[in-house]
Amino acid sequence: MCYTVIKKDTFWGVLVKKCDYCGSEISYFDQYCNDECQLHANKYYELVERFGKLFSVINMICVFGIPIGLFIFSFSREVGLVLSVGSCAVLGIMLLLLPFPTESMIKKYKIQNAVKRTRIFGIMLLGLGLLIAIFAVIFVK
Repeated sequence: MCYTVIKKDTFWGVLVKKCDYCGSEISYFDQYCNDECQLHANKYYELVERFGKLFSVINMICVFGIPIGLFIFSFSREVGLVLSVGSCAVLGIMLLLLPFPTESMIKKYKIQNAVKRTRIFGIMLLGLGLLIAIFAVIFVK
């Protein structure tokens, strides 16, 4: 027999609500713990509204550019390599400059932590692009 355990954030049987920006515990009727968190959250949502479409277009081009570059790599090594490394590097830089996590990530980790995780992922993508470029210079001739 298999049981599923559901863990809830409770304190003496009372549900605990968390700040939408930083994730600290707040009263049930508030959305943010203080005015500073509300200001930071509003700046984040304005940034998403302003650059969301640009982010989506660049994200789509780079996400499709990586596998297309790997496919072209089997025919023309230089062109495929430049396309896949360039797409990976541009995607990493974009995630550093415009760290827009998904809504489910924001719901789970709150805005501050989700943005931090997205930037870390951008650094990893940028490092992967640079690592592929270094290996290409050393091994592909």
